[in-house]
Amino acid sequence: MNALEKYSQLIKAEALRLGFSFCGIAKAGFLEDEAPRLAQWLKEGRNGKMAYMENHFDKRLDPTLLLDGAKSVVSLMYNYHNPNEINIAGNLKLSQYAFGEDYHEVVKDKLHELLQFIREEIGEVNGRAFVDSAPILEKAWAQKSGLGWIGKNGNIIHKKAGSFFFLSELIIDLPLAADAPVTDHCGTCTACMDACPTGAIYEAKKVDGSKCISYFTIELKDAIPEEMKGKLNNWAFGCDVCMNVCPWNRFALKHQEPRFEPNELLLNMKANEWIDLTEDVFKKVFNKSAVMRTKYNGLKRNIDFIVN
Repeated sequence: MNALEKYSQLIKAEALRLGFSFCGIAKAGFLEDEAPRLAQWLKEGRNGKMAYMENHFDKRLDPTLLLDGAKSVVSLMYNYHNPNEINIAGNLKLSQYAFGEDYHEVVKDKLHELLQFIREEIGEVNGRAFVDSAPILEKAWAQKSGLGWIGKNGNIIHKKAGSFFFLSELIIDLPLAADAPVTDHCGTCTACMDACPTGAIYEAKKVDGSKCISYFTIELKDAIPEEMKGKLNNWAFGCDVCMNVCPWNRFALKHQEPRFEPNELLLNMKANEWIDLTEDVFKKVFNKSAVMRTKYNGLKRNIDFIVN
């Protein structure tokens, strides 16, 4: 075993010890195949009013522009699957990932521990940690590092564990043994495309962000278009439809992260507290949740749009 393989195995073992489900490694470099796809997606306006997607085009495609001397992209998957739905007023639904603490904080804590481990065990390594927080094409790197394939719904699917995972990355200036991509196993299945309430998956592996329920309930700051009335499928924050119907998620296991468990305040909210949500209740219940991203006005707007 050479040094590159030794270091790779060391990092993967520590990642698993920290609670990550899977870890893969790719050589840092320009994502040549992704460049024309991203350019076309933006040209067609599939990002809707997510103007930030148009920023830092070059950095999204090349991690060496995010870290001087970058040699490796370490991609990781952290399980958040919670099969127990939370029953709330009017059959309103929250995406599973919003049940517990904000994943940005939970996963980033783990990444910093992993980076510290690398420095202690291997030496002076420069690196940056990313959890859905920078211009980096996470799914492309996850696929490139062998963690799964990009499904028809645009999500990374692991053959043995499905797709209920947060993706994150460490970009480091340490050369490592790279993993090989895996093959696509969606076959002729179109379950996710058929089930999408708004038709956002307009072609296999192509998702129109401006039509996705998660876009309307989280990213969009303006009023939800009236033509979406009755199409949000009661999702007040995010949407899990395309993953719930994916056959590969029959292999999904419940997460083992205590910080992802729903807090008691959320579980005990009464029907009237949802329908007549106040800012005070919002702050108490969602204080550490990813739901804070949509802010009180955003969640209230979503609920009113669904129930009225």
